[in-house]
Parts: sequence; C-alpha cells; structure tokens
Amino acid sequence: MPRASKRKAAPSTSTSVTSCDAVPPRAGKCKSRKVVDRIGSLFELYANQSLNMIDPEGIEALCSDLGVDHTNVRILMLAWKMKAEKQGYFSRDEWQRGLKELHVDTISKLKKALPGLEKELMTPPKFEDFYAYAFRYCLTEERQKSVDIETVCELLNLVLGPLYRLQVDLLIKYLKVQSEYRALNMDQWLHFYRFCKEISFPDLQNYDSDQAWPVIIDNFVEWMRDEQS
Repeated sequence: MPRASKRKAAPSTSTSVTSCDAVPPRAGKCKSRKVVDRIGSLFELYANQSLNMIDPEGIEALCSDLGVDHTNVRILMLAWKMKAEKQGYFSRDEWQRGLKELHVDTISKLKKALPGLEKELMTPPKFEDFYAYAFRYCLTEERQKSVDIETVCELLNLVLGPLYRLQVDLLIKYLKVQSEYRALNMDQWLHFYRFCKEISFPDLQNYDSDQAWPVIIDNFVEWMRDEQS
C-alpha cells in the first residue's frame, strides 16, 4: 500500500520555555508528559498517516535507522515488547507501550536498549512467552490456527536456532523432506521447544514415545534414528 505522506522531519529540539518548565513543583509530571510527547513524535516520524499506524514501509525505515535488518530477531522481540497484534504493523498504543517499558524516547536510546531486551528474553519464563508469541504473530488471517511449513522453518531458525542449533537444523531438514504435514498448529510448535529442552540430543536416549508427544515429534524421532542407522 502506498504511504499517504513522506516521513516527517525529526521533532524540533527548541529550548523555549513551556508551562511545565515554569512550574517546578510539577517537574515529575511534566517530565513524564514530555517523554510521552517525544514517544508520540517518534511514532509520527514512521507512521502512515492515513492508517495512523506504522506499516511495513515504516518498519523498514525504523530498521534502517536502528541499523538492523527487518528480519532480525530483535525486531520480533520489539514487537513482543509492544504486544503488537498485527504482523508488520505497530499501532500508536502498541508503540507507546513498548517504548515506555523500555524507558526510551529516541532512536539512539532504542538502539541501545535492544541488546538488553534480547538478554531479558533469554530468561526461561519470558522466552517461553516470546516463543509462543512468535507463532501467534504469524497468524495473519482471521480464525487462522496453523502456519505453513516454510514459515515454521524460518521461525524455528530465527527464534529457537540460536539456543538449540543442532536440534533446529535437523528438525528443519526433516520438516522439508516429510510430506504428511503442510502446516503446523500451536500445540506442535510448543512441543518443539519442549523437545529441545527435555530430550538428550542427538542420542535421544530419554525419548519415550508413550509420553504425550505429538505424532509429528514421534515421526521426527523415527526419522532421526533411521538417519543415524
């Protein structure tokens, strides 16, 4: 979709006195309001004015200013922080929520905050939430329950690959050669992470097919054992 207007110029840094500057007792409240105003101005810099949202073109511009590729996992992490609901779009409320939680109101501050956000998500409870969010974020159609195999492979590489490279590489290889599944659901997606966390790899010695594993995991283990033999 063509953007309704060009990106706006960076907000003015005028030093003129405002009503907030003139009333010291309200300094805390005024500072908070100024931060909100700067976050709002930053949103306008990337937003599609006709949609009142940052659209895919705006996100690409944001990524360029941050010095990261739009496929970088940190952009997905930023979407998680904002609780963004629609893939490729940030609403004004989502933008404000995310930047407030990161305590940033400029691009330079946001760029510096990204490594800390990545570190935050490496803690198990938050990573599990992020891992589930990554799948939901790919459900782009109403009532969609599954994600195609090609996208699942890309997502596994992006989200789980840095933690479990060997498992993910073999899992992706299997998903690309098998023909039974054309798409996967959330339950199967979550069990991939459980498999990586719990199962001894690559010997698979503690894998028990009598436990509550999805059929696709049983099939993957059988495929792996055939490959090893």
